[in-house]
Amino acid sequence: MTTDAARYDDRGEVPLGGYAALASVFAAGAGTFALLARRRGVRLPHEVPPWDVALLGAATYKTSRLLAKDKITSFVRAPFTRRADEGEASEVMDEPRGSGFRRAVGDLVSCPFCVAAWTAGALVCSYAAAPRLTRLVCGGFGALTVADWLQYAWTATQETVEG
Repeated sequence: MTTDAARYDDRGEVPLGGYAALASVFAAGAGTFALLARRRGVRLPHEVPPWDVALLGAATYKTSRLLAKDKITSFVRAPFTRRADEGEASEVMDEPRGSGFRRAVGDLVSCPFCVAAWTAGALVCSYAAAPRLTRLVCGGFGALTVADWLQYAWTATQETVEG
């Protein structure tokens, strides 16, 4: 992989091996879920209604931002990132640190788009195994998403009136 990494990134900053390890963990988790679900007789839904897709999407959005950008979850990111700046709405801007696997995890946990794939995977597995419970949890995160957007709308309204 070293030769391929050198051809891919001439500065040597991209932890391809770490990314491969994380992708393997994700695939192994999905495979383990599928195996356990099959052994326990979990019946997959025949379809996922559009409303559930929207609910899962809103919950994925909120959980990924919560994990990657919220001050309160910085303890999860701290071993892999360092605080670079303060963002809008009390969010933080972390940047990955270290090298190899540590750097790869730092890249993952500091990027809400990257974390979203993992949270969506967890929510979809949960939806398959316990749809009613998952809808309830997603409903809570969906409500937080709506609340966030209302906060932004209120702030924008205030700024328009004051400015």
